[in-house]
Parts: sequence; structure tokens; C-alpha cells
Amino acid sequence: MPAPSDIEILGFLLHETARAWRTKLDQRLRPLGLSMGKWTTLAHLARGGDKLTQREIAERVGVEGPTLAGILDRLEQDGWVKRKCSTADRRCKTVHLQKRAAGVLDSIFQTAQQLRHELIEDIPRRDLETCIRVLSRIRERAAAATLGGVQGGIEHRNGGSGPTPSSLS
Repeated sequence: MPAPSDIEILGFLLHETARAWRTKLDQRLRPLGLSMGKWTTLAHLARGGDKLTQREIAERVGVEGPTLAGILDRLEQDGWVKRKCSTADRRCKTVHLQKRAAGVLDSIFQTAQQLRHELIEDIPRRDLETCIRVLSRIRERAAAATLGGVQGGIEHRNGGSGPTPSSLS
């Protein structure tokens, strides 16, 4: 079997790069008492404002609702967030950052900025700008494919034959 080309391993490379970066950041934030679930949830809340529902946060973080509920329970116990009934839909709860979260968010974002600097400091700006442009296009297409790939509750991929090894990368 021939060795895969760089293009064929792109998906795996993206996944492994994101995982390695996230793991490195997780190692640096652990001394603050933050698990990956906690810091990613807090970061998404900080970026999303006080309008995000639990469902929206779960989608952004990439976890199931019950998993997020456990994370939010711990964040609420720590005094970093508060859940409130949504004014728009009483079946939903919105999650709100508390004042106590400001300090830990500063630490999260400063640590993330330092790590980002370390990881990309010797990469030319032009290369980074190209990378961002390309990744943004891929993300947009993947998001559009996800929305358009579900018809009648059935997901259609590769003409209905399922994924192939090269389509996973």
C-alpha cells in the first residue's frame, strides 16, 4: 500500500495538532485547578457573552448535554458561573459568568496567549495568514456540509456508502 500524501493526512494532522495544543494548554492550566472541561467552558462563555444556553455551550465545547451539566455543576459550586432561566424560553437555562471568574479568565487567556506565541514565534506571519485563510475555508465548508448532509434525519455521505479511509483525513 503506498504511503499517504500530505494532503491525504490533512484531517489527521489538524486533529493531532489541535489535540497537542489543547493538551499543552491543559497542562499549564491544571495548577489553577482547571480541567480541560472547565477552562474550555469558561473560555466559550467569555467569548459568547451572557446569552448562551446550556445547549449552545455544549455544541461549542463539543460535549453532550449531560457532560456539560456536570461541568457547569462544578463551575457553579466554585462560584464562577450561575445558571438562570432563559427570558426567551423558560425551558432553557442561560449560563452567566460571575465576577469571581474574571481573574481566572485573565489567567486562561494570558496562558493561552503565551503558549500561542511559543508555538508560532518562528513561523513567518505570511505563512500564518495563509494557514488561517485556508483553515477558515475548510471549516466553513465542513460546517456547510454538516448542515446540508442531513436529509430527513438520515445523514448521506459518499453516495450512501459510508466513509472511506481517505475521507476521514
